[in-house]
Amino acid sequence: MKMVIFPLGCLLVILSSYVLRLTPHMAIMSLSATLLVASIYGERRYPALRKFQWIFLGIFHYFSELNWCNMLYYMLIISMIQDKPRLAQTLPISLLLMLQYTLIRLSYVPVDTYALLVSLFDLLTSVVIIFLYHTLINSEVEKRKLREKNRFLTLHDPLTGLLNYEGYMEVLHKTVEEQRSFLLVLLNVNNFSGFKKESEDPWCTVITGTGQMISNHFTEAYGISRYAGDRFAVVLPEIQDVEERVSSLLAVELQGLQVSYSISLYPEMSDSLQHFMTVAEDRLLQQQRSKWLKNEEEVFRSERLRAVGELAAGMAHEIRNPLTAIRGFLQLSRGQAFNIAPWYEVIMGEVTRVTDLTAEFLQFSKPHANHMKPEHLGHCLERVMSLTESDAASRGHQITLEMTNEPVVIIMDRDKIVQVLINLIRNAFEAMTDPGEVHMDLLQDGDAVLISITDTGSGIPENSLSTIFNPFYTTKEEGTGLGLALCQKIVQDHNGKITVHSEMGVGSTFTLHLPMET
Repeated sequence: MKMVIFPLGCLLVILSSYVLRLTPHMAIMSLSATLLVASIYGERRYPALRKFQWIFLGIFHYFSELNWCNMLYYMLIISMIQDKPRLAQTLPISLLLMLQYTLIRLSYVPVDTYALLVSLFDLLTSVVIIFLYHTLINSEVEKRKLREKNRFLTLHDPLTGLLNYEGYMEVLHKTVEEQRSFLLVLLNVNNFSGFKKESEDPWCTVITGTGQMISNHFTEAYGISRYAGDRFAVVLPEIQDVEERVSSLLAVELQGLQVSYSISLYPEMSDSLQHFMTVAEDRLLQQQRSKWLKNEEEVFRSERLRAVGELAAGMAHEIRNPLTAIRGFLQLSRGQAFNIAPWYEVIMGEVTRVTDLTAEFLQFSKPHANHMKPEHLGHCLERVMSLTESDAASRGHQITLEMTNEPVVIIMDRDKIVQVLINLIRNAFEAMTDPGEVHMDLLQDGDAVLISITDTGSGIPENSLSTIFNPFYTTKEEGTGLGLALCQKIVQDHNGKITVHSEMGVGSTFTLHLPMET
């Protein structure tokens, strides 16, 4: 702007001075104006010219003898202070230039009260101009900072300081526009277990730390982004050892985290950026799915090993007791010429106990034989009744059956279901010390069939309800502890479940939930 105002201002003052016939020094005035304008145009190449501009303006003002030069003074003030942000730097410059203007002005006007008051107001005007200038400058600085902050927040993640999804897309588009090939590394943090758990906010700590580690590891990246919660994207120049560097990052800096990643090269994989991103994200999802399946398989394997360990420990414990008794009686028989007659019944009882235990264990642990086929559940329950009525009568108990008249058909191994029901009914008989009642009920509940067996026994303590289906858990002196565990396994093989409800002194109800044939 000053490139236009200074030449026009000098030209108008010269023309005005000529028209008003105020000065005979036209040549000196024109020369000083030329020097002033030349210094304005040449100050970028020769910054030293700025030191002489106030001299050229003073000579021009002195020989023009026109107050209209004050516009040029104000422009020179603004030109000289535009790179000085502090008021303490700009105010003295302004006052000195206006003092120069005042002294020169008083050299060609009568020095009276009016002239002195005008000079005072000129000085005050320069001060006001300086304050207005700083106000405008500070306002523009604040606006610029706000714009920069808004742009930063628009393109960056507030938690990590990395790019957000919009910033990530901007980097991708810019890189594509520059026709550069690049690598896109996508990383997804699957869990945070075992990583800085002592922090008050482990999620924020892990995300922030992960972003910092990725930034430190890939300093040459065009852009690093965090988006979709726990996903990171790194846009890299085409480098040879990217696979090794990612592996090093996961093995060292991000040790303890489960991270899936994919590496894609543009434009080798696709010429279209949108299709390229779709392929890259799909590769990451495939990696996540593969890792998830592997983890699930590992968890399943660990559970199987744990179950096998528990069964083996329980089996060893249960077998040790009868074997210890047999060993003791055999040692006693040694003192009586190996005559085991006094202990024969006890030894045979312990041998029978071991035999029953191993038989139930084998039945529990062997793979389920597939004899599934549609069967009428009513016929199955009637068979159970016929097999248990004599046992109930001999114990003094009464057993009843109630079921719907409509035929109920389910896919089942009939012998296995009969085995479960007989086991539950015998448990009910043994739970009743006095003559009692066992009621078996069949009903439908939507797509499921419910078979409940209710007794009037002493009930099961509440603290035992969660453990009665565990292998080798038993409250019977002669029990193996595998009966209910075997019942649960058979029902689970039929895609069903067993639930139990019990009240102390009232009785217990075991309910089989089995799916109907569809």
